[in-house]
Amino acid sequence: MTALRRWWPLLALLALAFNLRPVAVSIGPVLTEISRDVGLDGVTAGLLTSLPTLCFAFFGAVAPWAARRFGAHRAILVSIIALMVGQGGRLLVEDPVPFLLLSVLALGGMAQANVLLPSLVRRHYPNRVGLATALYSLVMTVGVTLASTATVPLAHALGGWRASLTSGVVIAVAALLCWIPLVLQAGRPRPHGPAEITLAAVAHTKLGWAMAILFGIQSAQAYSVFGWLPTIFRSAGMDQATAGYMLGIATGVGIIPAFLIPAYVARTRNPSVLFLSIIACLVAAYLGLLLNPMGAPLLWAVLMALGTASFPLVLALFGTRAHSPAATAALSGFAQSVGYTIATIGPLSFGVLYNLFGSWTPPILLQLTLVIPMTVAGLYACRPRIIEDQLS
Repeated sequence: MTALRRWWPLLALLALAFNLRPVAVSIGPVLTEISRDVGLDGVTAGLLTSLPTLCFAFFGAVAPWAARRFGAHRAILVSIIALMVGQGGRLLVEDPVPFLLLSVLALGGMAQANVLLPSLVRRHYPNRVGLATALYSLVMTVGVTLASTATVPLAHALGGWRASLTSGVVIAVAALLCWIPLVLQAGRPRPHGPAEITLAAVAHTKLGWAMAILFGIQSAQAYSVFGWLPTIFRSAGMDQATAGYMLGIATGVGIIPAFLIPAYVARTRNPSVLFLSIIACLVAAYLGLLLNPMGAPLLWAVLMALGTASFPLVLALFGTRAHSPAATAALSGFAQSVGYTIATIGPLSFGVLYNLFGSWTPPILLQLTLVIPMTVAGLYACRPRIIEDQLS
């Protein structure tokens, strides 16, 4: 019983992590079919692919307050329920407005849980932050990969994208069952205490802004890939299934970095060399898509997987750039809420710029330009600093 109590939080955290990307990633491979059946045009399709970043921006800011007010475990329980209801509800509607609203509900639940997850890792496993972060980063990447590779085959096997996306509801139910015992064990939250750290306090720190800019631009890159990479390949002449597999490669190759990078960052004072290597892969992937997308699509997908591996690096920095769960939650909440506001530039710009110019060149050039401030912010965040030291 003691061993079960010790490891049950990890099981619940991993079940939660598995749910934190499929609701967003599974849209990309069937975006054309969803747009046709629900009535989305280029702008509203761009809005759909940008909803994850918009929801992270808003609900990410609310998450630390919800954790202080109701307790992090209860706040995440509500998030899982919203994730489950939103995913299920949007499969039943036929019009764009209710589809988008229910997507907001599901993505809002995903966003709040995502912000609070690093603080619960710090709370339950303070001496194993690197290992726990590596494990949930790995599981999250596996979830991304399965969502991107299995969506189209499931749609073909089950008769359409609606049946395919029911898998997201099923895994949300599984996470809910794992999370309920953890909520009961945690009990009621303690009253306000001296450990509270607000987002406003983090907003006065250089590290907070560096993390926000780094997180925001890497998210713009990642969600642009999730939402539009299959469409880019399909525009170049690739069939739907193969384009979906390219997205699966662009996410699946990241499974190994998702496990290794957080463990490495937890043991390394300044992971700048690793970060610059990731940036180099990202630039190479975009150049390949820009100059000759069908020349070596497998290579571009692999490079994109390595180039978006800054995500597990940022997750590890959340846990290693703060000493307490409260500071971790505040840093994560600020960086993700501000960061995802920045990130809306990514996926939304793909739809809008493609509609304006009829070419993928302008949106890809925008992403390449954004690499510059991302690199500057990332090098600052990689230096050995602690957020509490910068709080006034």
